[in-house]
Amino acid sequence: MSRPLRVEFAGALYHVTSRGNARQPIYLDEQDFTLFIEPVAKKVTL
Repeated sequence: MSRPLRVEFAGALYHVTSRGNARQPIYLDEQDFTLFIEPVAKKVTL
């Protein structure tokens, strides 16, 4: 069964998480993490 759709609100803060299957690491090295986080960081406005 799939997860129900999330309700989104303009201007709301959201917690973003990422995890591998069986909690395995998803970043092989620092460069992998940087490639993931840069686009996320560009969208963050506090």
